Amino acid sequence: KRILESYVKHRREVIEKRSRFELQKAQKRQHIVDGLMKALSILDEVIATIRRSKDKKDAKNNLIVQHGFTEEQAEAIVNLQLYRLTNTDITQLQAEAKELAETIARLTKILDEESELLKVIKKELKEIKKKYPSDRMTEIEAEIEEIKIETQVLVAQEEVVVTVTKDGYIKRSSLRSYGASKPEEVGMKEGDALLYSHQLNTLDHLLLVTNKGNVIYRPVHELADLKWKDLGEHISQNVLTLAQDELIIGVFAYKVLDPMKNFVLISKKGMIKQSRMTEFEPWRTYKTRPLTIMKLKDEADELLNVFLVDQNEPMDIFLVSQRAFGLRYPLTEVPVVGPKAAGVKAMNLKDEDFIVNGLVVYSEGDTPVVIITQRGGAKRMLAQEITQLGRAKRGLMVLRELKKNPHRIVYMGPGEHTLLQITNQKGQTVEIDTEQIPINDRTSNGSFVTDEKNGGQVYDVRAVISPEIVDNPVV
Repeated sequence: KRILESYVKHRREVIEKRSRFELQKAQKRQHIVDGLMKALSILDEVIATIRRSKDKKDAKNNLIVQHGFTEEQAEAIVNLQLYRLTNTDITQLQAEAKELAETIARLTKILDEESELLKVIKKELKEIKKKYPSDRMTEIEAEIEEIKIETQVLVAQEEVVVTVTKDGYIKRSSLRSYGASKPEEVGMKEGDALLYSHQLNTLDHLLLVTNKGNVIYRPVHELADLKWKDLGEHISQNVLTLAQDELIIGVFAYKVLDPMKNFVLISKKGMIKQSRMTEFEPWRTYKTRPLTIMKLKDEADELLNVFLVDQNEPMDIFLVSQRAFGLRYPLTEVPVVGPKAAGVKAMNLKDEDFIVNGLVVYSEGDTPVVIITQRGGAKRMLAQEITQLGRAKRGLMVLRELKKNPHRIVYMGPGEHTLLQITNQKGQTVEIDTEQIPINDRTSNGSFVTDEKNGGQVYDVRAVISPEIVDNPVV
């Protein structure tokens, strides 16, 4: 009797927690949908406001002040590219709003009414009974000796292709499914971006790092086995504690955790740290809970980039801020600390300035990096052209400062063998191979790759990851 009572109590807690989470998620989405419907009802005014704005932050503030949107609604509107905003069907949003209202009413009833909660418990127990109709075959013992089962014995070894998208969709596909399709036919939602596409073994493991400072562990054999053209399974289906705007920024495959490797983590508000790879042994609750890989300063901060480096390699940190300051210093100046630590100051930022991106580069040699500005300016330069100055310094200018309409950096990344997709405020997109951009000196503003006058400022820049598998990056 006590076992049954404990089980029912457990099911009650599970359903209540699940319902609260789903209710909060539905209410947040309802708020966003209301904002999008309002935006469509005054679409011309909204588009005019965005186009008059200097940048994304200014557009958000103008939408809030001039049209009465909340901060969350304004964020959703500016994150939706203009061509998508103009093509959004109001009837689809109305249908979604109706569905959300019904979901909210159902979940509220479960949380408020005991009888409704019990109905859910009964319904789910009946489903379990139907799924497992036979009596228990095992015996419950008071004590039992420890049993160890090697995963390698149970898992069928197979070479598969693993894909991960920025929005958090993940899957594994058989080589047969991959070979039967074109690489570019990989299943993805509109607006999402491929982050990772590699051939792995089912005995390999993955660590996925998010922009909110979390790390998720997944054995490859536990990933959803889907066709190449399928969308994949969203990571939040199992990991329920992720934020709605949480994105994957780094994917690392391994066979065993390497004690000679460290993660290097860089945040938008100017913090940096190293943590040992061995800190992230698979944890007991990995299926439903992430671990913290870096404690962020506040909700406005986010993790920009993460690297896995060899402790013995002579490497430097290269940082670039929005106000066009560049800083380089030895990686040895960055302390190795635990996963929950916030790290140390990476760069001395001016007020209103923030780090756009950071890279780990070789201390010696020539490492090209590419810089894109809000005006559509693009240039490549060598990271080593910035003199080593030491951690937490302000750095040197990487663009020539203009008194009128100065350049502000919106993207910095590797300058070799990278295809960039650049979108302006009008939703016009151009693709450019970084190899086509000439290497200039530190003070050059480069050349224009988009037309600010006709298309507006640069709205989004992303590196296009090829879905074609070319290597096996397991460490």
